[in-house]
Amino acid sequence: MSRIGGPRPAPNRVAKFHTPEIVVGPGSFPETGAVVAGLGVQRPLVVSDRHLETTPWYAQLLDGLRAQGLTPASYLDVTPNPRAGEVADGFTAYRAHGADGLIALGGGSVIDTAKGVAVLASNGGVILEYEGIDRVRRPLPPVVAIPTTAGSGADVSQFCIINDPERRTKVTIIGRTLVPNVTVIDPTLLTTAPSEVTAQAGMDTLTHCVEAYVSLAHGRLTDSLVLESLTGVWGNLERLVDDPADRLAGEEMAMASLRAGMAFTNAILGAAHAMSHPVGGHCDAPHGTINSVLLPHVIRYNAFVCADDFVNLADAVGLDTSGDPQVVADRLADAIAGLATRVGMPDTLTPLGVRAEDLSLLTRHALADSCMVTNPRRPEESGILDLYRQAL
Repeated sequence: MSRIGGPRPAPNRVAKFHTPEIVVGPGSFPETGAVVAGLGVQRPLVVSDRHLETTPWYAQLLDGLRAQGLTPASYLDVTPNPRAGEVADGFTAYRAHGADGLIALGGGSVIDTAKGVAVLASNGGVILEYEGIDRVRRPLPPVVAIPTTAGSGADVSQFCIINDPERRTKVTIIGRTLVPNVTVIDPTLLTTAPSEVTAQAGMDTLTHCVEAYVSLAHGRLTDSLVLESLTGVWGNLERLVDDPADRLAGEEMAMASLRAGMAFTNAILGAAHAMSHPVGGHCDAPHGTINSVLLPHVIRYNAFVCADDFVNLADAVGLDTSGDPQVVADRLADAIAGLATRVGMPDTLTPLGVRAEDLSLLTRHALADSCMVTNPRRPEESGILDLYRQAL
């Protein structure tokens, strides 16, 4: 059995570990103007959304950029589960402004849109053409990410997730060039996120932890980051959902999101995310909510090949680890489902709009998703279809 609560032996391979420059802590947000200027950007395009336009952060960001002598413009028409057309419209705004860099102020949808615009700015074409791994060949213009939720990890990741409306699924784009140049993580910005968004983002962070830990591409660095992140989520997510002004909970969740993001971008993910992406594209449902429903089922599915790893994760959050490892994995799955319920998540996919007749199509899309490559249990169509049925 793996050593409970500690890192496992690293795989016998050479690994690279990718992160952006990280500016983190309360009060880091006002440093954004200097960060952008330091990258040599003069005409940044700010990518954000209409909710954030109404918060203090949007105006403060523009004022800070102008104070540095920069000339910003904005693209604000980003929606949850951003469509390929939004990336194209953002690129139109980028060209019209004569922009030379991007700033993403928002959650994962905003940051992914900004990454997509950056891809088109240097590589051309249509964003959906870059689906898969390492298909973005040319370096991107500078990208600065400012996360306003604690969950997506997009600000430190090599992932870009874009909705393909025609196929009604999400496209996963992975590559080192997609890692932002700088991320500015100020937990103060979390105070304006709606509680349901905080809950969704937190469950996304938790899913990143579990999937990165059992991934076939895990390593010593990712393991240690996961264990710290998981304990942070377990002790603070409910507090932040209940009270967005809880300063300490916000700081801990921001750090948990950062650690989990650094872990999963290097270890990659697994079946929960591969299954979540098609549901998000098909039903336009929140990503973190979908993950919260799927993750307990995926834990039980993967426990047939890596139950000992789930014992370590159970130990990290203070669960009873006595008994057979598969029983402990079940215990962890139940505890995660309980946490999801307490923060307001549904316990099935049905309220999100998934129907029994959708499951075969969702299964085909899930099996083609790049995140499935590093799932510890080799997926088969019948097994993934059964997981969807269990979650319905």
